[in-house]
Amino acid sequence: MLPIAAKTETIEQLFNLKWFDEDFYTLLLRLLINLVFMTILIRYLYYPIAKRKDYLFTYYLIGLITFFLCFGLKKLDIDTGMGLGLFAIFGIIRYRTDAIEIKEMTYLFLVIGISVVNSLASKQISVAEMAVINLVVVAITYGLEYVWLIKHETRKTIVYEKIDLIVPDRHDEMMVDLQERTGLQINRFEVGKINFLDDTAQVRIYYYSEDQNFSSFSS
Repeated sequence: MLPIAAKTETIEQLFNLKWFDEDFYTLLLRLLINLVFMTILIRYLYYPIAKRKDYLFTYYLIGLITFFLCFGLKKLDIDTGMGLGLFAIFGIIRYRTDAIEIKEMTYLFLVIGISVVNSLASKQISVAEMAVINLVVVAITYGLEYVWLIKHETRKTIVYEKIDLIVPDRHDEMMVDLQERTGLQINRFEVGKINFLDDTAQVRIYYYSEDQNFSSFSS
Protein backbone atom coordinates (compact mmCIF):
# COMPACT_ATOMS: atom_id res chain seq x y z
CA MET A 1 0.00 0.00 0.00
CA LEU A 2 1.34 3.41 -0.99
CA PRO A 3 1.21 6.20 1.61
CA ILE A 4 -1.18 9.11 1.04
CA ALA A 5 1.63 11.51 0.07
CA ALA A 6 2.91 9.04 -2.52
CA LYS A 7 -0.59 8.53 -3.94
CA THR A 8 -1.11 12.28 -4.19
CA GLU A 9 2.22 12.71 -5.98
CA THR A 10 1.32 9.93 -8.40
CA ILE A 11 -2.04 11.54 -9.19
CA GLU A 12 -0.37 14.94 -9.71
CA GLN A 13 2.11 13.42 -12.15
CA LEU A 14 -0.67 11.56 -13.95
CA PHE A 15 -2.95 14.56 -14.47
CA ASN A 16 -0.15 17.17 -14.54
CA LEU A 17 -1.89 19.02 -11.70
CA LYS A 18 -0.80 20.34 -8.35
CA TRP A 19 -3.47 19.90 -5.73
CA PHE A 20 -2.16 22.28 -3.09
CA ASP A 21 0.69 24.67 -2.36
CA GLU A 22 1.50 27.48 0.07
CA ASP A 23 0.18 30.14 -2.33
CA PHE A 24 -3.33 29.03 -1.34
CA TYR A 25 -3.05 30.97 1.92
CA THR A 26 -1.63 33.96 0.04
CA LEU A 27 -4.64 33.85 -2.26
CA LEU A 28 -7.07 33.86 0.67
CA LEU A 29 -5.34 36.77 2.40
CA ARG A 30 -5.14 38.93 -0.72
CA LEU A 31 -8.70 38.05 -1.70
CA LEU A 32 -9.92 39.15 1.73
CA ILE A 33 -8.03 42.45 1.48
CA ASN A 34 -9.33 43.01 -2.03
CA LEU A 35 -12.95 42.31 -1.05
CA VAL A 36 -12.75 44.67 1.92
CA PHE A 37 -11.49 47.63 -0.10
CA MET A 38 -13.76 46.84 -3.06
CA THR A 39 -16.73 46.88 -0.68
CA ILE A 40 -15.67 50.24 0.76
CA LEU A 41 -15.36 51.74 -2.72
CA ILE A 42 -18.45 50.19 -4.27
CA ARG A 43 -20.97 49.83 -1.45
CA TYR A 44 -20.10 52.69 0.88
CA LEU A 45 -18.68 55.37 -1.44
CA TYR A 46 -20.31 54.84 -4.84
CA TYR A 47 -23.73 53.31 -4.13
CA PRO A 48 -25.10 55.82 -1.54
CA ILE A 49 -24.87 58.55 -4.19
CA ALA A 50 -25.54 56.72 -7.46
CA LYS A 51 -28.13 54.15 -6.24
CA ARG A 52 -27.31 51.94 -9.25
CA LYS A 53 -27.62 48.26 -8.34
CA ASP A 54 -26.71 47.18 -11.87
CA TYR A 55 -23.26 48.73 -11.47
CA LEU A 56 -22.82 47.04 -8.08
CA PHE A 57 -23.24 43.72 -9.85
CA THR A 58 -20.80 44.73 -12.60
CA TYR A 59 -18.12 46.21 -10.33
CA TYR A 60 -17.97 43.26 -7.97
CA LEU A 61 -17.75 40.65 -10.72
CA ILE A 62 -15.24 42.58 -12.84
CA GLY A 63 -13.11 43.25 -9.76
CA LEU A 64 -13.13 39.59 -8.76
CA ILE A 65 -12.39 38.22 -12.23
CA THR A 66 -9.58 40.76 -12.65
CA PHE A 67 -8.11 39.71 -9.31
CA PHE A 68 -8.21 36.01 -10.11
CA LEU A 69 -6.91 36.56 -13.64
CA CYS A 70 -3.92 38.58 -12.45
CA PHE A 71 -3.18 36.14 -9.63
CA GLY A 72 -3.24 33.23 -12.05
CA LEU A 73 -1.10 35.00 -14.65
CA LYS A 74 1.46 35.92 -12.00
CA LYS A 75 1.91 32.25 -11.08
CA LEU A 76 2.40 31.39 -14.74
CA ASP A 77 5.24 33.94 -14.91
CA ILE A 78 4.33 35.20 -18.37
CA ASP A 79 6.28 37.99 -20.00
CA THR A 80 5.15 41.61 -20.12
CA GLY A 81 4.09 41.51 -23.77
CA MET A 82 1.80 38.57 -23.22
CA GLY A 83 0.29 40.19 -20.16
CA LEU A 84 -0.41 43.45 -21.99
CA GLY A 85 -1.92 41.50 -24.88
CA LEU A 86 -4.32 39.72 -22.54
CA PHE A 87 -5.37 42.95 -20.86
CA ALA A 88 -5.92 44.55 -24.27
CA ILE A 89 -8.93 42.25 -24.53
CA PHE A 90 -10.65 44.46 -21.95
CA GLY A 91 -10.28 47.38 -24.34
CA ILE A 92 -11.94 45.46 -27.17
CA ILE A 93 -14.90 44.07 -25.24
CA ARG A 94 -17.78 46.52 -24.94
CA TYR A 95 -21.19 46.08 -23.41
CA ARG A 96 -23.77 46.52 -26.15
CA THR A 97 -25.79 48.99 -24.11
CA ASP A 98 -25.81 52.75 -23.56
CA ALA A 99 -22.40 54.36 -23.18
CA ILE A 100 -21.18 54.21 -19.58
CA GLU A 101 -21.00 57.52 -17.74
CA ILE A 102 -17.60 59.03 -16.93
CA LYS A 103 -18.08 58.66 -13.18
CA GLU A 104 -19.10 55.01 -13.48
CA MET A 105 -16.11 54.39 -15.76
CA THR A 106 -13.83 55.97 -13.15
CA TYR A 107 -15.14 53.68 -10.43
CA LEU A 108 -14.72 50.73 -12.79
CA PHE A 109 -11.08 51.73 -13.35
CA LEU A 110 -10.57 52.04 -9.58
CA VAL A 111 -12.02 48.56 -8.99
CA ILE A 112 -9.82 47.03 -11.67
CA GLY A 113 -6.78 48.96 -10.42
CA ILE A 114 -6.95 47.86 -6.80
CA SER A 115 -7.73 44.30 -7.89
CA VAL A 116 -4.55 44.24 -10.01
CA VAL A 117 -2.45 45.74 -7.19
CA ASN A 118 -3.78 43.30 -4.60
CA SER A 119 -3.27 40.28 -6.82
CA LEU A 120 0.20 41.08 -8.18
CA ALA A 121 1.84 42.18 -4.93
CA SER A 122 4.95 40.08 -4.34
CA LYS A 123 7.86 39.89 -1.91
CA GLN A 124 9.07 43.22 -3.28
CA ILE A 125 5.82 44.84 -2.10
CA SER A 126 4.96 44.25 1.55
CA VAL A 127 1.45 43.91 2.93
CA ALA A 128 1.91 47.31 4.62
CA GLU A 129 2.73 48.97 1.29
CA MET A 130 -0.23 47.26 -0.34
CA ALA A 131 -2.46 48.51 2.48
CA VAL A 132 -1.18 52.07 2.03
CA ILE A 133 -2.01 51.95 -1.70
CA ASN A 134 -5.55 50.78 -0.97
CA LEU A 135 -6.06 53.29 1.84
CA VAL A 136 -4.83 56.21 -0.26
CA VAL A 137 -7.20 55.29 -3.11
CA VAL A 138 -10.14 54.97 -0.72
CA ALA A 139 -9.27 58.16 1.18
CA ILE A 140 -8.92 60.30 -1.95
CA THR A 141 -12.14 58.88 -3.39
CA TYR A 142 -13.96 59.63 -0.13
CA GLY A 143 -12.55 63.15 -0.02
CA LEU A 144 -13.63 63.94 -3.56
CA GLU A 145 -17.04 62.31 -3.23
CA TYR A 146 -18.15 63.44 0.23
CA VAL A 147 -16.01 66.43 1.23
CA TRP A 148 -14.73 68.48 -1.69
CA LEU A 149 -17.33 67.72 -4.39
CA ILE A 150 -20.22 67.11 -1.99
CA LYS A 151 -22.69 69.12 -4.09
CA HIS A 152 -23.33 66.73 -6.95
CA GLU A 153 -24.84 68.05 -10.18
CA THR A 154 -27.35 65.62 -11.67
CA ARG A 155 -28.50 65.65 -15.27
CA LYS A 156 -31.61 64.38 -16.99
CA THR A 157 -32.54 64.22 -20.68
CA ILE A 158 -36.11 65.09 -21.67
CA VAL A 159 -38.04 65.43 -24.93
CA TYR A 160 -39.20 69.03 -25.31
CA GLU A 161 -42.01 69.95 -27.70
CA LYS A 162 -41.99 73.77 -27.48
CA ILE A 163 -39.43 74.02 -30.23
CA ASP A 164 -40.02 77.75 -30.71
CA LEU A 165 -38.31 78.39 -27.35
CA ILE A 166 -34.99 76.70 -28.20
CA VAL A 167 -33.55 79.75 -29.93
CA PRO A 168 -30.86 81.62 -27.91
CA ASP A 169 -32.96 84.80 -27.69
CA ARG A 170 -35.65 82.95 -25.67
CA HIS A 171 -33.29 81.17 -23.29
CA ASP A 172 -34.79 82.72 -20.15
CA GLU A 173 -38.35 81.84 -21.20
CA MET A 174 -37.35 78.24 -21.82
CA MET A 175 -35.59 78.05 -18.45
CA VAL A 176 -38.75 79.25 -16.64
CA ASP A 177 -40.93 76.81 -18.60
CA LEU A 178 -38.63 73.87 -17.82
CA GLN A 179 -38.59 74.69 -14.11
CA GLU A 180 -42.36 75.02 -13.93
CA ARG A 181 -43.00 71.76 -15.78
CA THR A 182 -40.37 69.63 -14.05
CA GLY A 183 -40.57 71.17 -10.59
CA LEU A 184 -36.77 71.30 -10.43
CA GLN A 185 -34.44 74.16 -9.64
CA ILE A 186 -32.44 73.92 -12.86
CA ASN A 187 -28.92 75.33 -13.03
CA ARG A 188 -28.52 75.13 -16.80
CA PHE A 189 -29.68 73.18 -19.81
CA GLU A 190 -28.39 72.12 -23.22
CA VAL A 191 -30.31 71.57 -26.42
CA GLY A 192 -29.34 68.39 -28.26
CA LYS A 193 -30.96 66.75 -31.27
CA ILE A 194 -33.73 68.71 -32.95
CA ASN A 195 -36.51 66.96 -34.93
CA PHE A 196 -38.35 69.46 -37.10
CA LEU A 197 -40.68 66.76 -38.43
CA ASP A 198 -42.13 66.15 -34.98
CA ASP A 199 -41.36 69.62 -33.62
CA THR A 200 -39.41 68.16 -30.69
CA ALA A 201 -35.92 68.51 -29.29
CA GLN A 202 -33.84 66.58 -26.79
CA VAL A 203 -32.94 68.81 -23.88
CA ARG A 204 -30.51 67.90 -21.12
CA ILE A 205 -31.18 69.69 -17.85
CA TYR A 206 -28.70 70.00 -14.96
CA TYR A 207 -29.65 70.47 -11.30
CA TYR A 208 -28.35 69.81 -7.79
CA SER A 209 -30.25 66.89 -6.31
CA GLU A 210 -29.51 68.17 -2.79
CA ASP A 211 -31.47 71.37 -3.51
CA GLN A 212 -34.67 69.56 -4.48
CA ASN A 213 -37.54 68.66 -2.19
CA PHE A 214 -37.49 65.02 -3.26
CA SER A 215 -35.01 62.28 -4.06
CA SER A 216 -32.66 62.64 -7.01
CA PHE A 217 -33.29 61.02 -10.37
CA SER A 218 -30.99 58.71 -12.28
CA SER A 219 -29.45 60.30 -15.34
